[in-house]
Amino acid sequence: MSSANFIDQIRIECRSGKGGAGSRHLRREKYVPKGGPDGGDGGRGGHIILRGNAQLWTLLHLRYTKHVIAKDGEGGGDNQRSGRMGEDRIIEVPLGTVAKDMETEEVICEITEPGQEVVLLQGGRGGLGNQHFHSSTFQTPRFAQPGEPGREQWVVLELKVLADVGLVGHPNAGKSTLLSVLSAAKPKIADYPFTTLTPNLGIVQYRDGKSFVMADIPGIIEGASEGKGIGLRFLRHIERNSVLLFMVAADSPDIKAEYNVLLNELGQYSPELLDKERLLAVTKCDLLDDELAAALRKELPKDVKCVMISSVAGKGLEELKDLIWARIQAPVETPPPPPVF
Repeated sequence: MSSANFIDQIRIECRSGKGGAGSRHLRREKYVPKGGPDGGDGGRGGHIILRGNAQLWTLLHLRYTKHVIAKDGEGGGDNQRSGRMGEDRIIEVPLGTVAKDMETEEVICEITEPGQEVVLLQGGRGGLGNQHFHSSTFQTPRFAQPGEPGREQWVVLELKVLADVGLVGHPNAGKSTLLSVLSAAKPKIADYPFTTLTPNLGIVQYRDGKSFVMADIPGIIEGASEGKGIGLRFLRHIERNSVLLFMVAADSPDIKAEYNVLLNELGQYSPELLDKERLLAVTKCDLLDDELAAALRKELPKDVKCVMISSVAGKGLEELKDLIWARIQAPVETPPPPPVF
């Protein structure tokens, strides 16, 4: 998907419908000149609703949508007839979309399942007709409730790609090449930095018909947490990944130092990312002979499981998929229950 077509953040002004007013009608018929109140209730205003759509991968379809306005409810009628409800406005969004209040940045809701619906803004309630205010001591109420006003709010929609594995590495670490080899994805590949400008997704086939989703984001450089490069902008797309696959090229001057730089930038962005399962893949190992490979293994970090691969030569890819699948399927550790005294 080209960078021009990948939209992962938009702002929309949403306005729900106002409720219809209740009717103040008094019953008047040929032989009933002084009938009682029979005003109906007003209809509620339309809601603004978010709905998850598994067929969408980006917010591109909302790029030129600046205002979403629901219909107002109709007023009540005579003979206790209620007004029609205002039509709801439904915003279709891809799975992984987060809605935030633009002013406070408070998270309103998250859409993670197909068909999931969340009422973003409720329509105003319809007013009660004068029939509700009739009593034995007040038989002719000539008033009714007005409808409640609708709500208006600027909302930010952010897309966080849902994937099992997120690829993390410096530019030209071989992330896009690995994704193209393991899946049917066709990301742009070249020998210059920042070839990848937008996240790419690929479905990796595993044994016995099983599969998992892998996400490639733009490369991260040192100082990304301070605004350098472009990778930090897309780190939100790996916040929901089960496993983070760090990738460092075999020709790096210091693999351990490069891995620590990546780890530090992720921690600066969100400390929660450091709690995720991690793997380290040393790429471009087709450039190494057995002696260099053995020497390199001694310099790898000890606190993370490492695998040496070559996407071009197909070296170590099956071992890598086995490690990834094992981490994805690992049971989530739950804290022990508190002691009972």
